[in-house]
Amino acid sequence: MHELIGNELYQAITYARGLDEQAGRRLLAQFQQEQPGLAQTLLEIFPSIIAEHDQDMAYLFMDLCFDVLCIFQKAFGPLPTLQQMDKEWLEKQAALLETEFQAVLNGQTMDPKLRAELQDRMQKRGLADNSQPALLKILLETIDDFSAESPKRVNATEICQNLIRVVVHMFGQLYTHKITA
Repeated sequence: MHELIGNELYQAITYARGLDEQAGRRLLAQFQQEQPGLAQTLLEIFPSIIAEHDQDMAYLFMDLCFDVLCIFQKAFGPLPTLQQMDKEWLEKQAALLETEFQAVLNGQTMDPKLRAELQDRMQKRGLADNSQPALLKILLETIDDFSAESPKRVNATEICQNLIRVVVHMFGQLYTHKITA
C-alpha cells in the first residue's frame, strides 16, 4: 500500500463525497456484511463515545468514517472480507485497542493518571503507524473546522480526532495485512 497524495488523494476524496445516496447505502450494507465487527465499531461504538460529548461531532465522525471507507476502496480496491482475514491477527488487533478504549469511555472507573497515559498511548500509536498522513491531515482539519463552528463541540474535538486516527490506522492495517488464502 502506498501513501495517497496529490491528485490521487483528491480523486479518492471527490469519489467518496460524490456518491449518491443509493450507492452509499449499498457500500455501507456491503461493509456491514463483510466486516461486521469493524462496521459496528466505526458506526456504533465510536460514535456513541463521541456523542457523550457532542452529538453533532458524532455525526461528523460517521461521515468521515464513510469517507475513509470509500477512499481506501477507491485507491486500494475492495476491503478484505472477514473470511479472508487471519482470525488470530484480528483478535490481536482488537486486544491492542481494548484497554486503550477503557480510557476514553466516560463511565469507567480509572485512575486519572493511568487514563491520561492510555489516552496518550492510543493517540501516539495512531500517529506512529499512520501510512496516510495527507489523508489524516485533511480529516483532522475537517474536525477542527467543524469544531470551530460551535463552542459546544470543542469538548468532543480531541476524542473525535483520536478516534479518526485509529480508523485510518485500522484501514491501513487491513489493507497491508497479509490476507489468508
